[in-house]
This record gives sequence, C-alpha cells and structure tokens, in this order.
Amino acid sequence: MGTVSSRRPRRRASARCIAACWLLPGLLSFGTLSLSAIAAPDPARDRGIPATGVIGIEEGQLNADYWIRQQAKPDAVILDTGAIAKQNARLAELDPSVHDIERLPATLTRERVRGWIQAISQPRDEPLFDERGDAVAEPTLRELEADLALDAIPAQQSVRYGLVVRRADLRTYPTRLRVFNSRGDTDIDRFQESALFPGTPVAVAHQSRDGKYWFVVSPLYAAWVEKDRIALGDKAPVFAYTRKTPYLVVTGATARTVHTPEQPGVSDVQLEMGVRVPLLADWPAEQPVNGQHHYASHVIELPYRDADGRLKFSPALLPRTADTASDYLPLTQANLVRQGFKFFGERYGWGHSYNTRDCSGFVSEIYRSFGVQLPRNTRDQAVSPAYNRIDLDDKLSHEERLKIVKSLETGDLIYIPGHVMMVVGHQDGWPYVIHDTTGITFRDRTGDLTRVHLNGVSVTPLVPLLFNKEQPTVDRITSIQRIRP
Repeated sequence: MGTVSSRRPRRRASARCIAACWLLPGLLSFGTLSLSAIAAPDPARDRGIPATGVIGIEEGQLNADYWIRQQAKPDAVILDTGAIAKQNARLAELDPSVHDIERLPATLTRERVRGWIQAISQPRDEPLFDERGDAVAEPTLRELEADLALDAIPAQQSVRYGLVVRRADLRTYPTRLRVFNSRGDTDIDRFQESALFPGTPVAVAHQSRDGKYWFVVSPLYAAWVEKDRIALGDKAPVFAYTRKTPYLVVTGATARTVHTPEQPGVSDVQLEMGVRVPLLADWPAEQPVNGQHHYASHVIELPYRDADGRLKFSPALLPRTADTASDYLPLTQANLVRQGFKFFGERYGWGHSYNTRDCSGFVSEIYRSFGVQLPRNTRDQAVSPAYNRIDLDDKLSHEERLKIVKSLETGDLIYIPGHVMMVVGHQDGWPYVIHDTTGITFRDRTGDLTRVHLNGVSVTPLVPLLFNKEQPTVDRITSIQRIRP
C-alpha cells in the first residue's frame, strides 16, 4: 500500500512511507534556494528551507506544467494500446499476486478457500490499540479469529460471482474495528487492506460468522468486504459488464454520479481514476433518466444490488463536467505528470482509508488511466516480472546508485521497502518524484534534522531523501520498474 506497502501474506513491512530529504553538501545545489530576494530575515530561509517548508521545492514547481515544459518529447507515446495489452497479459500470466478469477474452477475446495483467508487474516503478535488509545484485549482478537468461521467452510462449494456496487473497504478481519500500533497514532489502521471500486468483478468464497461480511477474491486482492457492497450475479453478465462498449474512463481523481432519489442504487456513486463504465450512447433524447433530462450528462450503466442482494443494472447520469475520456489516455510523459498532479495535496490514506489512497494505490490509479494494470501493493509491484525491471543489488555503492537514478525518466517507479515514488522530472540534472507519503525528513544547511509531516501526495527531490539520520533513501532502493520498452 501506500505508503502502500508490502502486505501479508505478505506480512506488512514495519517501515512505511518514511521518505526523507537530506541536502548533500557538494552533491546537489538547488538553484531555486537563492536568499537574495528575501527582504526580511527568515529563520527557515537561513537554514536553507524555502517558503514552501519543503527542501528543494519552490512555489513554481507545484504544478504539472512546470515539469512538462522540461520534457524533450512530452507527447511521444511510450506504449501503444497493443503493447499495453501484451503487458497486461504478461502480468496475468506471470505475476502470482494477480488472480484470474474468470478462470477459477467451477468448484472451490476447502483447502483453497482456507488458504486465501489465512494468508490475509493472520493472528497479530504485536500490541494493538483502538481509536481511544486503549489496548485491544486478547479476547477481542480471539473473537475476531472466530468470526472467520473457518470450520464452516464446506469441503467443496460452487464459485459465486458478483460486482462491486459501491467503493468497498477490504479488511483483514470481518470487522469495522480500527486498530493501531501505538496510542494516539490513528492514521494507519492495521486492519485496513485496500479498497475495491464499482464495477470490479469478485469471486465470493466465504461468509463471516455473523453473516455481514464476505471474503472475496478480486483480480488484484483478496480480503473481507461488507456484503452490502457486492451484488451477486451469474458469471456471464458479471464479466460481460467489464467488456461492454462503448465506454467512458474516469480520468480525474474521482467522479460522482448525479444524485437521484428515484434510483438510490446508482445515486451519488464515487468512481475513481481509471474506472471504466459502459456508456449508453444511444439513450433516447426524450426519455428521462431517473427523473432527470440527460442532455447535461453522460448516460452510463452501473451495477446495483436489489433488495435480495442480486445483481441488477441501471442507467445513471455522470455530469459532462466530470473529468472523463472516451478511451484510456495515451501513455505519454506529459499525461503521466498531469494524472499524478490531479491527486496533488490529497491526504494520504493507508489502504485507501479516508476515501483516498496510499502510495501504491496512487501509482496504480495513475497508470490505470492509461489501461496499464499494476499489482496492488509495493512488495508485488517492485518484483513483478511483467515490466522492464531494474534490480538494485545490496552490494551497489552509493555512487553506482546515483548514476542509475540520474538516468531515470518521467514515469519510472522507484521502490524502497514499503514505499513507491514516481519520477516527475529533473531539476539541475537530478530526479524529482511525486509520491503519496506520510512525511519527509531532511538535514538543513546547518546540519540539523527537520521532519515535515506531509501526509499526502507531494513532490520532493529524490537524491536528498534520507531513510534515517545515517542512511540516504537512495541506498534503500530495491528496484525500479519502467513501464516502457
């Protein structure tokens, strides 16, 4: 996740997005840090910190156009639709973190279902605290394990399919209980895994003891989800929905359907960047949609859940002012930067908490707007064989690593344990990154450590980042994924 991170089965890495910034004497000079224009003394400026409060970043760099202007060929296509389709096929074939749920056997065994559940719903060894700061009692944790109802898994069962109808949290256990590793730090809920978006197909494998949750397997993740977010349907219409044409692709950070009391199932539905929805392009001009004329909106088709939990489909209105396209965007450096900046300033949301996203969700949704599929978590993204991967061996020297990172291009993904960053451009020959991060630490020009609690999508230099007070983040890079030839 973000700092999506690596996850269980996949045990989560203990270090999340602890990206930091360190001014390396003699290595980097940020031309934007001149003090000559400062009329009055400023303690932060005296320490080499710009008015933004982030080392190496001035106001003019806080927009997409600044970085696009630096590119020699900003609109050159990196991968065309055919190459992207082949890459997605490689991902499905070669990456074990991806589930081809359409090709699941018609019957699931107890061993397979239990394996899925136990891979994610593992007993917790470390102390956990609730939102009030109270320790989560051992009996509570044992009850959560009992809620998995592992003994109720049948020896064999038919696969049930469904579509997500509302943005749905994926949970470690079938519960809304939020738990944290320390008192007072309530941002990173250790029971929050990820989120699924409307129109995503799932295989339903099991039900919680109280009957309120299903364990579902989606193409990119398997975890617990509240039942009212899923509509069950036959396999054929579930997967037919994902292939309908014509369609729209959400190219903004989010888009929302028009509110309609006539059809609550498709009212005010949030759609995320890269979500594809069927377009009902031939809807009659004289026929209202859910009590409203549709000329100001696109008529799209969305799944919803009827009173019995069954899958139904309905027209819905998506305002023409919404940021959408009639197809996936061309994969170009300029578009990569534009898409990344559409999230700029959004709060960091571990596992898609707070209705936002984390670091791996952030880069996944950027690339999804081009039709490119990425695994869900940083641990899987970093090692996926589907892309043009550069492995950075532990034995590489700092100087050798600097040579590699200096050659990075816009759109390259940089992985350290528990975090991913996307190259957005260069300043003075050195790469800058956009990433969804909890915060950065840097040494000012006096040598003092300063911590900036960014807690959101931010632009920072790469080379000055510091993992801890001794180790530059560059020395923590495990791999680079290039979504290009």
